[in-house]
Amino acid sequence: MKRLNSKFAALAVVGCVAAAFGTAVQAADDYPNGPVRVIVPFAPGGSTDIVARIVTQEMSQILGQPMVVENKGGAGGAIGAQEAARAKPDGYTLSIATVSTMAVNKACRPNDLPYDPLKDFVPVTNFANVPNVVEVNPKFPAKNFKEFLQVLKDNPGKYSYGSSGTCGVLHLFGEAFRMSTDTDMVHVPYKGSGPAVTDAVGGQIEVLFDNLPSSMAQIQAGNLRPMALAWPERLESLKDVPTLAEEGFPELNQPAWYGLLAPTGTPEAVIAKLHAAAAEALKNPRVIEALEKQGAAPSGNTPEEFGKEIQEQYDWAHDVVEKGGIKLE
Repeated sequence: MKRLNSKFAALAVVGCVAAAFGTAVQAADDYPNGPVRVIVPFAPGGSTDIVARIVTQEMSQILGQPMVVENKGGAGGAIGAQEAARAKPDGYTLSIATVSTMAVNKACRPNDLPYDPLKDFVPVTNFANVPNVVEVNPKFPAKNFKEFLQVLKDNPGKYSYGSSGTCGVLHLFGEAFRMSTDTDMVHVPYKGSGPAVTDAVGGQIEVLFDNLPSSMAQIQAGNLRPMALAWPERLESLKDVPTLAEEGFPELNQPAWYGLLAPTGTPEAVIAKLHAAAAEALKNPRVIEALEKQGAAPSGNTPEEFGKEIQEQYDWAHDVVEKGGIKLE
């Protein structure tokens, strides 16, 4: 009798699992049946915001429901990321991953970060890879990278550099730059690249470490002067700007990426549907052209591949912070 009871119990469990799976599949078939909220953990106008809006606008057309971008800036992206991590895992609140939110924040704040980048999210796909750029206000007394470096060495502590926020990847980029080049600048954090670009153009800060999309328009207008790019090769649109590897700093020559995340627990079928929509969007010539105009290269890789990229940057950020003894809390 015990064996029969065990058998029936096992069958009951299998039946429950099958029913739950069937419900999840049905939910995925109906998904989305309303607006999808996408949290961008930085201010409007920055590279994260620009890339997110380009791709999600096309995804909205594919999915048949609006994807509504909501900017939640502050604390190097931690405020928005925390809200996204706590969202209901039903596919209706997603977020944008950056190297800041998924790698640098944890390296900078190992003990008090209010979310776990590796445990609280499920990767969907990498939207795009983008160059990082070192740039200056046109009044800065240097026309090229070698002159720029010499001015900094001759004037330790005189100049200020801006980033998208304390404990963000661009802050870490700036600190890594200072260590590699043996220069000294004062860090000025902003709540996103948008306001940092505005102040760099206005001359409130002399130097800016940024992702290229949020600075491209001002560079093309002559309001900012790029000194070097972190990218595998020179860009067709900025042929005169060398890479950091060309200038002798290959360790700084790392691009950034922006991808899509869902909260842990989101049904796999929903993740698959989101990935398919993103991959389709990133093959659309309009999207490709819009991203390339910003200096971004479309990706659209698998969730597994994007997860590997996140882990690699997570390890890199921890290594840089530890070796440099950087304290950004």
